[in-house]
Amino acid sequence: MKSVLMPEPLRLLQVGAGGMGRAWLRTIADNPDVDLVGLVDLDVDVARKAADEHGYGAVPVAASLGELADAADAVIDVTVPVAHPKVSVEALQRGLPVLCEKPLAETVRECLGMVAASEVSGKLLMVSQSRRYFQAGNAFGRQLAELGRIGSLSCEFFKAPHFSGFRERMAEPLLVDMAIHQFDLSRKLIGSEPVSVYCESYNPDWSWFDGNAAANAVFTFADGTRFAFTGSWCAPGLETSWNGRWRASAAGGTATWDGDNPPVAELESGEALPSALLDEPEQIAGSLAEFVDAVRESTVPQSEVHSNVVSVAMVEAAVRSASLGTPVQIADVITDAYAEALATVQDPTLHAALQAWPNPLKAVGLES
Repeated sequence: MKSVLMPEPLRLLQVGAGGMGRAWLRTIADNPDVDLVGLVDLDVDVARKAADEHGYGAVPVAASLGELADAADAVIDVTVPVAHPKVSVEALQRGLPVLCEKPLAETVRECLGMVAASEVSGKLLMVSQSRRYFQAGNAFGRQLAELGRIGSLSCEFFKAPHFSGFRERMAEPLLVDMAIHQFDLSRKLIGSEPVSVYCESYNPDWSWFDGNAAANAVFTFADGTRFAFTGSWCAPGLETSWNGRWRASAAGGTATWDGDNPPVAELESGEALPSALLDEPEQIAGSLAEFVDAVRESTVPQSEVHSNVVSVAMVEAAVRSASLGTPVQIADVITDAYAEALATVQDPTLHAALQAWPNPLKAVGLES
């Protein structure tokens, strides 16, 4: 019998050693298909301490990506969102595929520059949208596929976290820092792309946030489905899952998911539709597993950079709608961002790549 040669572990360089960075260190340690070969953080002492505490005492640390890039096959970008464009673009330009924490960037304009960097380098840029990797959530999606076309999908999200940091000072903390998880998951569950949104955001008078910690948004999708999101980050008592509480009404019945447990579905006939949970990695472990497979097999994963721009645009469109008090077209957000990118991207190679697009909506998959 021939022995099967297993591929060598993918050598990873992680950039960012803060709270989320430590979660990634644990995830990397649990995956036999990867090896950590370096840890980068602006504070080298923080990087050294994080590496040592997670069993990586022999792994080198540095203050910049360039110091350790030659030893790596790929980069995990776990920096703060404002740093994602710089870190991920530098890695791509060094010929390294990147798995970037969400959100891809703070603005769609910056996202488009990152798309250009992926195209110019020919290397994968994938976003870790961890809510796409829950066994129960995937079972919910399979139920929806059996129930037929979805008429309405809703998500309720009510939590009361006290972050005591930058989130409590943001103008739109719920929409900008959290809702991309639910907005992005709606695209996966519906299997279509958003066209427009009407959103209202507000701040209850008992809120400990400076900005609007609550919002209601209704998205219209290209296939006619409506997705309604209602949520709050200052809602003590009877809190939902961090995934939210979901309900879908479809042609063949209804399905619900509480965000944590197996979903429940009922056919039009009244018969229960069983849910089947598969043994698959969850949350960021799922992101990492798909990234490794995509790098090795040259496949296109979920949340590849072109597609993920649409999820970021949903957030930006919701914020714009809340500000204007009118519905906003997703396409308008992307075309406006494209014009801004052409005016601000300074790297001549990236600018040329952007300028070569015949249609930015087609580039990100919003038009066929």
